[in-house]
Amino acid sequence: MLRSNFQNLLITLIVVVVGASVSPQIWGNQATVKPGTNNADKFRQLGHLLRDPNVYRSAGGEPGPNYWQQNADYKIRAELDEDNRRVSASATITYTNSSPHTLRYIWVQLDQNRFRPDSLDNLSRTASVSEEGGDQLSFGQMRRHQALQDKQYGYDLTTVADGRGALLPYTVVDTMMRIDLPTPLRAGADFKFRIDWAFNIVEADVMNSRGGYEWFEETDTYQYFLAQWFPRVASFTDYTSWAHKPFLGRGEFTLEFGDYDVTLVVPADHIVSSTGVLMNPDDVLTAVQRERLKEAEDADTPVFVVTPDEALENEKSRATGTKAWRFVAKNVRDFAWASSRKYIWDAQGHRQEDKEQPLVMAMSFYPNEGEPIWSQYSTQSVIHTMEVYSRFSFAYPYPTAQSVNTWDRGGMEYPMITFNGYRPDPITAEDRESMVEGAPDETWARAIKYRLIGVIIHEIGHIYFPMIVNSDERQWTWMDEGINTFLEYLAELEWEENYMQYDTHMSILDQIASYMKGDGQVPIMTQSDSVLQFGPNAYTKPAAALVVLRETVLGRELFDYAFREYARRWKFKRPTPADFFRTMEDASGVDLDWFWRGWFYSTDHVDVDIAAIREYRVSSGDPDRELAAQRKLDEILYREPLEQIRNREEGLKTRIERVEGLEDFYNSHDKYTPSNKQRNEYATKLKDLEPWERRVLARAVKENQYVYFIDFKNVGGLVSPLPLRFEYASGDIEEMMIPAEIWRRNGEQITRLHIASEPLVSVDLDPRQQTGDVDRSNNSFPRKMVPSRLELYKRENTTRDLMRDMLSKLKSQEDTSKQVPKAP
Repeated sequence: MLRSNFQNLLITLIVVVVGASVSPQIWGNQATVKPGTNNADKFRQLGHLLRDPNVYRSAGGEPGPNYWQQNADYKIRAELDEDNRRVSASATITYTNSSPHTLRYIWVQLDQNRFRPDSLDNLSRTASVSEEGGDQLSFGQMRRHQALQDKQYGYDLTTVADGRGALLPYTVVDTMMRIDLPTPLRAGADFKFRIDWAFNIVEADVMNSRGGYEWFEETDTYQYFLAQWFPRVASFTDYTSWAHKPFLGRGEFTLEFGDYDVTLVVPADHIVSSTGVLMNPDDVLTAVQRERLKEAEDADTPVFVVTPDEALENEKSRATGTKAWRFVAKNVRDFAWASSRKYIWDAQGHRQEDKEQPLVMAMSFYPNEGEPIWSQYSTQSVIHTMEVYSRFSFAYPYPTAQSVNTWDRGGMEYPMITFNGYRPDPITAEDRESMVEGAPDETWARAIKYRLIGVIIHEIGHIYFPMIVNSDERQWTWMDEGINTFLEYLAELEWEENYMQYDTHMSILDQIASYMKGDGQVPIMTQSDSVLQFGPNAYTKPAAALVVLRETVLGRELFDYAFREYARRWKFKRPTPADFFRTMEDASGVDLDWFWRGWFYSTDHVDVDIAAIREYRVSSGDPDRELAAQRKLDEILYREPLEQIRNREEGLKTRIERVEGLEDFYNSHDKYTPSNKQRNEYATKLKDLEPWERRVLARAVKENQYVYFIDFKNVGGLVSPLPLRFEYASGDIEEMMIPAEIWRRNGEQITRLHIASEPLVSVDLDPRQQTGDVDRSNNSFPRKMVPSRLELYKRENTTRDLMRDMLSKLKSQEDTSKQVPKAP
């Protein structure tokens, strides 16, 4: 039999199992709760942290028998004033009180007020400080300050009246407005009111806004993408009453579902992309465009409704007059739109197995600056997202799904429409001169391509979560961003197998490692505006948690069933974290309170160390056998002194070799010699064993298996399953999943018993990187070296030679400065 590597690394002992007071059963070290540890808390049920079940939300995580939610229907007419970059509009809103409460007022969101100089967002901004502690002011900060000085932003409210035209008293509180009702609105009743308003459109890049305009400086053309542009009724819920937290730019919103009838009056040469279905195509589209749109319904690839050449020609001049585009959207929680004379428009029908919505028109709108990658990847990404997300949740329920290129990077979602970034960097004349003959007209970076695909998947995915599964983003951002990032990650892996192409080139569990072991963490359950490191907390960490839950804790079958059940239960409804947690447990049949507590309510991280391993063989108790075995073990554990070896090699004779008469009994009977007394004691102990104990001992001695005690230390504090890979001397590999419940007696360190028929060569913890362990250097025994690369370092001379610098030729004024462009 091959000698185990562990015998060269670990202390190897014999387990003595035969004796008057020793049980012949083999036990692992029983981990006990240490004083002062929080082991009970790690597996404590979540009941005290979750809202109690009631008639609105059940203990199983589904809507209760008396579940309710409000409804708000909108009829809007809006006009885009392109010369002044201003929107003027009027909305008639019908609000239905489905709650059991009588309402004396209605709260309305005025998100454009965030851009007022006296807004809570503006007044609470802090100055920038460099890493060295010095004050700093960026070009972007100064640009924003100048924009706020040049123009007044926020809503100009001209009318707030009831359905008969009677003015209503109202109070504006930052980004919220309370409208006082003339009479209390009782349960089951509705109230119709009208708001007229206008606002100046912000430049999106300047204000870092979710909507606004983009100025294309070289051609002096614009595109407008309007989001959070109209007064929207705030949500009123069973769990928080009115959701009227101020809008500070980060925490988004939750709104009421309703039907929208919206007329958008825009310049006559604009193309409009919008939430809803275009109701008057004959009025705003040419016959050719309508024919192409019909052709796209059954096309195998996207069809241009407006071609790149047509869009390029259209933006060269400005038409006079306007066109009114009318869109209708049913059962949506918001409405957004985009408008420009620059838009290319392509479309392709997506067929799905759904009786209510068998055809979805996937469409993309983008300027020529987005080509050629937008026409190649945008609509394909839209369709891919629907295919993947529908498999994990429900069929896409709306008639359109649109992607609009509105900025350089990032994205934003609304019902049926998304605003997405990333374009190829244009090739300059200088670039062209340096390129080889016959080079293509356009190039793009790998990162741009995959970020474009990723952002479109992410934003179209948001139409499912939270535009349909209507979670409260202002309070629990992870419920839309985290869940959606998880599904985006799965969809990206289904786009192409080579995950190394993506920007991160790593598993999402690796992406989150540095954040989870850093100092800036707050629990995932923290309210969004209080999170400092927003991206990791709201997006990556919850997504990583769901990957661990699916791949490691529950397995795909249980997870996918439970997740589909959550999506089905809360489609067009408003879930809370408790509803998600309870549904996943209810549908999977697995107690996951320890998982939610560790990943979502704490700042612990996964870092498990294989601290030590001890190897044993079961002792027979027979002195003739065991003392001989002990001799062999001692020869491994206690090496012959080097001095003795060298004495012998030099021919040095010991005294006992040189002098006769010094040898005695012990020179021929060493300490490993069994005695008759030991043999008698062994016979007595065997006699004292029960028959079943003798059978157990005889089999253990015969099989002569290897017994290992493996110590695991929970360095990061977050309890986790232990995926283990054992490699044996024969080369065989055994994989085993130890559930997280192994930590229930001691959350800090435990010992696992492992018995094998052959010696171990190595043990690896989480070899497939499926637990989110942030430090893999302690995941193997024996320890493994981590490969890396090292560049040779050359010290650079940074001494300034002012005399030589002054002798440099001064470049011409044309080379060193540019005319300051006129601000739009």
